[in-house]
Amino acid sequence: MAKLNLPTKRKLVQLFTAFLYNSDIVNFANQTISQNQTKGICVPGLNCYSCPGAIGSCPLGSLQFAIAKISNKLPFYTVGTLLILGSFLGRLICGFLCPFGLIQEILYKIPTPKLKKNKFTRKLTSLKYIFLVLFILVLPIILNTPAFCKYICPAGTIEAGIPLVIFGNQFDNIVGFLFNWKLALAIFIVLMCIFVYRGFCKFICPLGAIYSFFNKYSIFGITVNEKKCINCSKCVKVCKMDIKVVNDRECINCGECISYCPTDAIHWKKLTKKGENKIEKKNT
Repeated sequence: MAKLNLPTKRKLVQLFTAFLYNSDIVNFANQTISQNQTKGICVPGLNCYSCPGAIGSCPLGSLQFAIAKISNKLPFYTVGTLLILGSFLGRLICGFLCPFGLIQEILYKIPTPKLKKNKFTRKLTSLKYIFLVLFILVLPIILNTPAFCKYICPAGTIEAGIPLVIFGNQFDNIVGFLFNWKLALAIFIVLMCIFVYRGFCKFICPLGAIYSFFNKYSIFGITVNEKKCINCSKCVKVCKMDIKVVNDRECINCGECISYCPTDAIHWKKLTKKGENKIEKKNT
């Protein structure tokens, strides 16, 4: 029996995760939003609460809603969930457990000329931290609404808005300026992701921005044995993300660089050979 390579295994995990997050499939036929009892539990990746089959909440949407209502209660549950998920997995969630990450990777496979990473795209990766501060932390308090979900998030438009408008007649009333704005923005992001590998992850996603702060310290993910590393930078060159070193804030811990390392210096955390030094490269 043929042994599956890592990219194939990762795709299978992504597909399974996307199905698991949206497994209340009867609602697609009923043209309704799932009211599953698990809806109050946050899933790790970006997956819209309003998707007909969604069985859980998006942590980003939950955080915005909690911040918008912060005058009533503090968002202990959502913040605690993000802290736990980040501490264990960091941006491994982006690489393996995010359905919208899978959608972007599928879009990138469409045969077209591609915009390769460069110094300019690396600078643009800072934009997601601006989106995090403005649309997740500031505007929800000022506007008393989950601003990123309402005005930006393409996952909500693609997974929930479009299906509900097309197949659910009772949702015709949501079509208006705001829906048209989000539809146009979603189309732009889809087109961007055809030409730029995981462009939404790189430049916009506030959830990836949150998890990025945990990358260096997360329990699971990839790490570099500095004693074995010869600084050839092959790992950086083959990576489609805008990393400077393995496991920095832009690394999604997909692990695809492991097979390119000529000295076997890159390993999964907690899976390095006994006695080997697992000191990580300092993130920049």
